[in-house]
Amino acid sequence: MRRLIAALFCGAIQMMPVASQAAGCEPVTAADALVAEDARYAAQVGDDYIALEQLLADDLVYIHSSALVDSKRSYIDSLRSGAVKYVTMRRSEVSVRTLGCVAAITGLGNFDVKLNGKDLSVEVRFHSLWALRDGRLQFVSWQATRTPPK
Repeated sequence: MRRLIAALFCGAIQMMPVASQAAGCEPVTAADALVAEDARYAAQVGDDYIALEQLLADDLVYIHSSALVDSKRSYIDSLRSGAVKYVTMRRSEVSVRTLGCVAAITGLGNFDVKLNGKDLSVEVRFHSLWALRDGRLQFVSWQATRTPPK
């Protein structure tokens, strides 16, 4: 089942350049995508819900490393309630692919989080998708997988 989901996801990613060219959108640059990702990290760590409302797409699909799936509303609500608090967010091994008006960022993330009041440090491989819509970049998808213990 996981392979089927991965294959469907990869197929959807490959179709994005065609869809973006048909829509005639302005291309996203790798630098712009990284600036947007930095702004999201800062908003999450800084509890800036106004910024998150602007950065996150209304149709966001956020898949945590635990396999929990959030929408924009449920994600922001979990942060606001204090159930989830990002303390630090660091990334490395970053690669950005631009696909017309979509940018795909992949890398290694090291996050210190308070989850229901308990400290948690996680290392994940992640995939972050940004789309240029209505003249601004919007965070449309996140998927993270925990790395194996070292």
